[in-house]
This record gives sequence, structure tokens and C-alpha cells, in this order.
Amino acid sequence: MKKDIVIPEVENVFMAVVKEYNNEFQCDDWNIYLINDKDEDLEMAIIVSKGYDEDKFIETSVMRKTLQKLPAKSFAKVELIQPDLFKLTNFFNTTFFVGNTMYEKKFVFEKNTIKEGALRVIKQLGKEGIVSK
Repeated sequence: MKKDIVIPEVENVFMAVVKEYNNEFQCDDWNIYLINDKDEDLEMAIIVSKGYDEDKFIETSVMRKTLQKLPAKSFAKVELIQPDLFKLTNFFNTTFFVGNTMYEKKFVFEKNTIKEGALRVIKQLGKEGIVSK
């Protein structure tokens, strides 16, 4: 039965870590975004995230987020990420539907790769950040 389930490869959907100024608290925040660069809407997107370091046997609690709909060529803020977690590998397992087809992709930010020197302009957001493809 499992062999009959076909999950196609994900294209034009990305996760990004973005550093942005928080006017309310007057500080810089790091936020995770889901970017839909497809021409179709994403429906029932479920994002499961966790940080870990296998060498030091450290792991964070699992976080879950649901987006009912992410329109074509748009993005959504998923969660705030604390800089203390940058020393861990952080993954975001994302499952969503386009029409009646289910897609799944695991986006990974390896430990110590989220840093100021790695920031690049993300055209879809118009902000600086780091993209996991």
C-alpha cells in the first residue's frame, strides 16, 4: 500500500530565516517564513519544526504550525526563532496540498549556518535572510 503513494518533488517552495527590526520591542528579531513561489495556492500546510545537536544530545521541543491557505506568489511568517538555537541544526518538515496532490519537503538549516555573514536579499520578501531549498 505504501508503495502506491506517490509524493512528487517540491519545487518553488522555500523556508527562509529573516532578520528584521521589531518596532514594538525596538530590537532585531529572527523569523521563519514559508515562501510559495508557485503559480498555485498551497492548502493545509503543516510545518513541524525542531532543533537538535546529535553530538551533544540536545534537542528542542517540537513546534507545529498550520496554514489553511498560502496564496500563489506569497509568503507567511511561521515563527520566531531565538538566536540561541542557531548553534543547533534546525529542520522544518512541511506538508501541503496543491489541488488534490500532497507534497512534503524537509528544509534544513545546519548548525551555525544562520549568521549575519550569510544574509542575502530574498527577492520574494524584499528582505535579507537565508533560504533553505
